[in-house]
Amino acid sequence: MDQQENYFKGRGAQLNTHNKFLQNKYVTEFEEGLDEPFLENSKTQFFNETPKKIVTESNSPDQSFNYSINPYQGCEHGCIYCYARNAHEYYGFSAGLDFERKIIVKHNAAQLLEIYLNKKNYEPATIVLSGNTDCYQPIEKKLRITRSLLEVFLKYKHPVSIITKNNLILRDLDLVAELAKLDLIHVNISITSLSEDLRQKLEPRTVTAAGRLNVIKKLSDANVPVRVMVAPIIPGLNSHEITDIIKAAAGCGARDAAYTIVRLNGSLALLFTDWIYKAFPGEAAKVLHQIESCHEGKLNDSRWGTRKTGDGNVASFIKQFFNLARKKYLQGREMPAYNLGHFVNKHGRQTKLF
Repeated sequence: MDQQENYFKGRGAQLNTHNKFLQNKYVTEFEEGLDEPFLENSKTQFFNETPKKIVTESNSPDQSFNYSINPYQGCEHGCIYCYARNAHEYYGFSAGLDFERKIIVKHNAAQLLEIYLNKKNYEPATIVLSGNTDCYQPIEKKLRITRSLLEVFLKYKHPVSIITKNNLILRDLDLVAELAKLDLIHVNISITSLSEDLRQKLEPRTVTAAGRLNVIKKLSDANVPVRVMVAPIIPGLNSHEITDIIKAAAGCGARDAAYTIVRLNGSLALLFTDWIYKAFPGEAAKVLHQIESCHEGKLNDSRWGTRKTGDGNVASFIKQFFNLARKKYLQGREMPAYNLGHFVNKHGRQTKLF
């Protein structure tokens, strides 16, 4: 049977990988198709969590941020390459279909953020929404947790950075624009491909590239600083689009660009390999080999400093293309520095102006 006939449309992952933390696992055993409803059930489920803290602190030496908030764990966008998939296993779920169909919701995020910002002797440092899963994924339209977090950031005049690929951020343009007036926000919009055919398979429940470019334009028109994230770059699949993406984003007002090269740690290697042989069988072997060439012959990479950009000839060519495009289309533009001097909490602490 042709691999395309087995393709599970509407989702990124094509299977549920085994959770290494669990002793038992589900398997498909009946060739007659008795297991099909188990895999084909595309209904999304939501699980409430009441965490005791909401800000995650990281000490990774190659991270551009140390503090992040993820109001949701799991993501309906279904991006097959998402590194956050592996984290879903800590909740007892699979990194595969479970990641995009079983979403954990943190309703008390805003209350916990207020507690965090009001700690005695607290000094402000930029907090990222979201360091893991998209804070503007579809359920946010109903729950408005991300909006409640932005209201807290504005109330305390605290710096925040947003990473998203969803145009739902425009709903909150009133708050985002107010934060921008105080130099308290950066917005990062991810664009992986300008090709609709590729996007629909790679990121099945996301906004189109045209929609994301429109977000960049509307935010930029409101004087909100925007960076385009060309991420992840998948050599042999979307690497030829680097220049076109940066050019298009710059034309819409983007002030900066950044990139990462895909790496397939943990369960991602099996998920991505299964996906690409079903979605793009003709290109699959070439793409996988080129990914390996960026990570010392492996699909995974955990090396500090090189895990995000890779090394080797292919990674070097990608870096050159990116730098040339950035210089050509974004020269003279920059993201403004954060102003930490506005922050005041219940203790009356206010930092000096940096």
